[in-house]
Formats: sequence, structure tokens, C-alpha cells
Amino acid sequence: MATAGSRQLEPSTDTLHGLHWVGIIAALVSAAIHLLLGVRMLPSGMGISFVLAGLGFFGAIALVLFDYRRRTVYAVGVPFTLVQIVLWYYVNFAAGPKSFPADVGTLGIVDKAAQALLVVVLVALLR
Repeated sequence: MATAGSRQLEPSTDTLHGLHWVGIIAALVSAAIHLLLGVRMLPSGMGISFVLAGLGFFGAIALVLFDYRRRTVYAVGVPFTLVQIVLWYYVNFAAGPKSFPADVGTLGIVDKAAQALLVVVLVALLR
């Protein structure tokens, strides 16, 4: 039984519009790819970092769906995602010679496209 001033634990999607759903889908794609790759690389440090990143995306999606400090989630999501893009670039290109797209792989391309779209959506939602 909920008391006055308490929040019930249920999704609040009535205030979400199309841009929100595009961001949620982009975050779901990136989360799924990170978990898939991370589980394959466990127990290495890289595998653990991928699993944590995937769980971070899922956690952020849950916060948005439950309408918990959405603007803060958007604001934290921008640097969280940008850092992943920069690290991916460093690992795949700056740290050694690789060719695009052959050495990056389909999952890498799909993930970075989803993350780039997510950053654009998050910035738009913040404005």
C-alpha cells in the first residue's frame, strides 16, 4: 500500500515520445552488444568492463522508463557514451594499424552507430 508522498515502482512511459524511444532502442542495442562481447571475454579486465558498460546502459534505460531523474540520466549518458566511443577509437586505431571496416567487425560498427545516435538523442533531450 502506497502512502502519501511515496512512489510506486511502475514504469512511467506516458511522458515518453518518439525521441525517447529512439534513444532507448539505441541504448538497448549497445547494451546487448556490450554484454555479448563482454561475456565472451570474461574473466579478462576487458570482458568485465564490457559487462559493466552493458549493465550501465540497461540501468539507465530502467531509470528513464521509471521516470527517475531523467535529465540527470541524459546528462551523465553523454560523457558515458562519448568516453566509450573515444576508447573504442583508441583501442581499434590509435593503438595500432587497423583498417576500417575489415578489422572492426560488424558488431563494432553497429555499436558505434548506435552510440553516436544515442549521443545525438541525449543532447537533443537535454535541450
